[in-house]
Amino acid sequence: MAQADVASRGAAAAAADQSDAEDLARLGYRQELKRDLGSLSAFAAGFSYVSILTTVFQLFVIGYTFGGTRFFWTWPVVFLGQLAVALNLAEVGSNYPVAGSVYQWGRRVWSGYPGWLAGWLKLVGDVVSVAAAAIALQAILPGLWGGFQLLGGDPSLTSRDGAANAVLLGAGLVVLTTAINMAGVKVMACVNDLGVLAELGGVVLLIGALLLHAVRGPEVVLAPVYGPPSSLGTGVAGLLAAALMPAYVLYGFDSAGSLAEETRSPRRIIPRAILKAIVVSGVGGALLIVAALMAAPSLTDGRLSSEGLAYVVVSALGPTLGKVFLADVALAVCVCTLAIQTGASRLAFSMARDGALPGAAALSRVSPRTRTPVGPAIAVGALACGMLLVNYGEAQLFVLITESAVLLVNLSYLLVTSGMLVRRLRGWPGHASARGEVFSLGRAGLALNAAAVLWGIALIANIAWPRHDGGSAWMQYFPVLSVIGTVALGLALHAATQRPRGEQEGDEVPAQGASSASITL
Repeated sequence: MAQADVASRGAAAAAADQSDAEDLARLGYRQELKRDLGSLSAFAAGFSYVSILTTVFQLFVIGYTFGGTRFFWTWPVVFLGQLAVALNLAEVGSNYPVAGSVYQWGRRVWSGYPGWLAGWLKLVGDVVSVAAAAIALQAILPGLWGGFQLLGGDPSLTSRDGAANAVLLGAGLVVLTTAINMAGVKVMACVNDLGVLAELGGVVLLIGALLLHAVRGPEVVLAPVYGPPSSLGTGVAGLLAAALMPAYVLYGFDSAGSLAEETRSPRRIIPRAILKAIVVSGVGGALLIVAALMAAPSLTDGRLSSEGLAYVVVSALGPTLGKVFLADVALAVCVCTLAIQTGASRLAFSMARDGALPGAAALSRVSPRTRTPVGPAIAVGALACGMLLVNYGEAQLFVLITESAVLLVNLSYLLVTSGMLVRRLRGWPGHASARGEVFSLGRAGLALNAAAVLWGIALIANIAWPRHDGGSAWMQYFPVLSVIGTVALGLALHAATQRPRGEQEGDEVPAQGASSASITL
């Protein structure tokens, strides 16, 4: 009887895989990658990219420096705006469940260069984000054990010793994540799933521990308490600058869509994974910020503005327990780097498969043993290691490059949502909304799409606004100049590569064989 059940389940899984392969064929591609992932792994891909333990620890100082305790309120504002974006990406991702996420979505709502540009901007932003995530190890590991400071004695990221050691630790991590990606999607997913479970457990325990050691109530977010005064003051300008913190955290949730060709029943699972990633990150991050403000020994001694969340954890919980949580943060950094690199490699593979990148033949090759695109993983890892070297010479320049990455990724989202809005006004998704298991925003689609576009414009304007007081002009405008340079380079690459096959505005999966049921908001 048990053998019959196993055989029955095996037959059902094979039938489902065949159905997914046929669905992919209707979108113009044959099944090459190994379709081996379920809902947990899809969620983990999006959640790990955001990685609130990694990014909130890294960026808490930005929010508090400019906004004081009131910077908490920038978090729900940014969360709601990004949720509108995520809802639209979930819908288009369900309609077009193909590896490469933003690239595939962009080229199906825009024809020509704009659609290709969405993928190019996301790819460049992802490569830089791999380096930015990996370099965060320097802010954690030397504090756990002095032996991690392999070069010199000063672990500060702004010192020469710290910058050099950060490059060494970060490059070592990127080499490790590259090896994991080369081993196959199952190995990658197993590591990522375990890391996400550890991070989620760590977030819950850390919030609980900080609340148990609270020295003030939650009303702290209502009182305008500041540390040392910032150059932007305590008004609206300060809060807009503080909003950069959640803006730098809450992106990358689309990464679940990059694994669409390796996920079973992607039309159903991918949109849920995207939305779960942004919601869990938004709620968890908000609670973590409040708990940290409640447990901070002092709000005015300047340490929150210089040392951030690590100072709160070690001071409130003691060095032993505090280091346990810092170790969990280090693990979160590792899986965050892995998730970003995985998403970037699938994006590069998807573009190369269409002949839309230089070196397309090598980048689109799938390993016959692991059924994984090995070349893109190596290329992304190598480029990220190259980016790390920038930090050795000038840490401030690396910060500016990281800002540019956030700008690039959100611009790629805006290209997709604006293309969706144009298409929606022409009747999209039309009959596509009647396909089986397709996520649909229903009647709320137009309003949510317009909100996502307006939010994207506002967010990008805030990120790009020059604020580097006392810095040179090129530093103040570096993110904008880097975007202009990336777009110009993309224009040259697009002109030099062949037009991606199947790239016609209005590409939609035929409705044959699909039921009339759909998932609506």
